[in-house]
Amino acid sequence: MTPEQNDLVTLSGRDRPLGALLRRYWQPIALLEELEGPRPAKAVKVLGQDMVLFRDQEGRLGLLDRDCPHRGADLAFGRLEDGGLRCLFHGWLFDVDGNCIQTPGEPAGSKLCTRVRQRAYPVIEQAGMIFGFLGEGEPPAFPGLDCFAAPGSHVFAFKGYLDCNWLQALEVGIDPAHASFLHRFFEDEEADAYGKQFRARSADSDMTMIQVLREFENPDITISPTDIGFRLTALRPLPEGQTHVRITNLFFPQAFVIPLSETMTITQWHVPIDDTSCYWYAAFTSFTDAVDKEEMRRQRLTLYELPDYKPRLSRANDYGYDVVEQKSRTYTGMGEDINVHDQWAVESMGRIQDRTREHLGTTDKGIVAYRTMLLRQLRKMENGERPLLDLTAEEALAVADPGTVDGVAPAGADLEAYWRAVDARRRGAAPWAAPANAAE
Repeated sequence: MTPEQNDLVTLSGRDRPLGALLRRYWQPIALLEELEGPRPAKAVKVLGQDMVLFRDQEGRLGLLDRDCPHRGADLAFGRLEDGGLRCLFHGWLFDVDGNCIQTPGEPAGSKLCTRVRQRAYPVIEQAGMIFGFLGEGEPPAFPGLDCFAAPGSHVFAFKGYLDCNWLQALEVGIDPAHASFLHRFFEDEEADAYGKQFRARSADSDMTMIQVLREFENPDITISPTDIGFRLTALRPLPEGQTHVRITNLFFPQAFVIPLSETMTITQWHVPIDDTSCYWYAAFTSFTDAVDKEEMRRQRLTLYELPDYKPRLSRANDYGYDVVEQKSRTYTGMGEDINVHDQWAVESMGRIQDRTREHLGTTDKGIVAYRTMLLRQLRKMENGERPLLDLTAEEALAVADPGTVDGVAPAGADLEAYWRAVDARRRGAAPWAAPANAAE
């Protein structure tokens, strides 16, 4: 890529083409749990914008620009009272729609508050997260993905901070080849770390995922367009004619959907805080039992620190690197948590990767396909056209989850029929799940 192209796909400020594109979509801005407690208000920064998110006394959500329109003081420290958020400096009061409803220091009968309005943004609760829309006009409708269709009891949401640009964080999720190396373990026994799904044995094979990835490191990768972006298929031929089949999906503009197990998927967004840092937001969706949210949260808080959800392992402590471990236990020497492996990979590229220096190979088909798609949608925006998934409510009804699978097909199987059957079985276990979208 040229330096100009690299800037085009990484910089998300208001005045940048990418910033205009990303502002056409709902963005995860917080977890629902972040507004729990005695004071449901917090500062948030998304796409370089400083805002305050709060819940008023009636339970309504509000998202306002953070600087008070009176003298610019910080509304994130405001008092939640009298139906809104009150600035500490002079007591001006704003409701969730940005209306100024009181200017108490002004003379009796003053109409000043009728002429003042704080910029407010639409907000909505979905999949255990709070989404905000930072663009102009009507926000798009949500497509019918499983994480949005599932009841709250079956979805667990979490997030984590990354000290790098959003794009390199997203691209690791559409690169199936890296798992054979970055997430390689030299021992096959069960582990309690996040990433233990690699220890599991498929219902159709005696091999663990560790063995599959370690011993068959050259996946055959294909890309197929879908209604939400594209489907990425990675095939690994196994002994006795079996085939390991992994189907993941790019969810435009900045998310992907991947299988975690035979009964759970992850939908993961990568949201710029600014151009050199981002959060990943993940919705874990169960197709069988309700999720144990307290236990899942407890497990992840051993790895992340509140209130900012920053990882305990980072550049500052070399990601826990241990040379002895690297020789005999893990490929990275950075423990068994695959999030740490991915974090090291994307942060080691620099805070904004210089893509003019990279040399892509055939395993980078997903990377190439996504960048091509992103550049195409940027051109559509520039030409005044609606980009992909800028959906009306009627259009959204026709967009269903495209299906995500990780399994072993028997010898001689029709691989397309195999993965669709596996996906159908998983959906059949969940009364709320609609049939997968077969449209290409």
